[in-house]
Amino acid sequence: MKANTPCMTNEPTPAIESPSFDRDDASAPRLLNMLANRRSFALKDITTDPVDRALITQLLEAANWAPSHGKTEPWRFVVYSGVARQQLSDAFGAAFQVLNPAQPAGSVGELAQSQRVWQAPVWIALGMQPSQKMPEWEDLIAFGSAVQNMHLMASALGLASKWTSGAVVLHPSVVTAVGFAPDTKLYGFFYVGHPAIAWPTGERRPIADKVRWVDDSTDAK
Repeated sequence: MKANTPCMTNEPTPAIESPSFDRDDASAPRLLNMLANRRSFALKDITTDPVDRALITQLLEAANWAPSHGKTEPWRFVVYSGVARQQLSDAFGAAFQVLNPAQPAGSVGELAQSQRVWQAPVWIALGMQPSQKMPEWEDLIAFGSAVQNMHLMASALGLASKWTSGAVVLHPSVVTAVGFAPDTKLYGFFYVGHPAIAWPTGERRPIADKVRWVDDSTDAK
């Protein structure tokens, strides 16, 4: 598969297996643990070692099971690895030059942008194709859910990853290089690799600070 070929087929993806809803088993605690341990990794905290393509396929399958109103499935992906990352390197460097015309060719900033793709072995372009069937914000939420599924699967597999964007990444020249369909919007890249550091810990403020219950035992005012 060429690096700029979307990972798509015409065959529908069948459900994997029937779910089990036994509240007494360990499934729910394991799921919560996985959710709580999802982390984003900086490029400096990822090794350059290759990632097995079968693992990346699992990430994409997880993304494909995101919910979407009207079954629009608006997510689109392009996977770059190996020497094919040169396409992104060139695009990032060119975008930096356009955005910073006062900087000389080969500036530190340009080199930083063009070299960053070599710090993670896999880069996945994240595209959202509006369905015209549902309001665009609904397709966008579905798309974001797909990327979250991808991120959760990466963490479950022990892979380091992050959704990255920014002016350079989203520049029209990068959009052109990726080659999505004209109506598909680029929302950044998801890079994947093996962690070079111990798995980071996380922290959240108490959920009680963000919830108001309205039931028979509370004041609904």
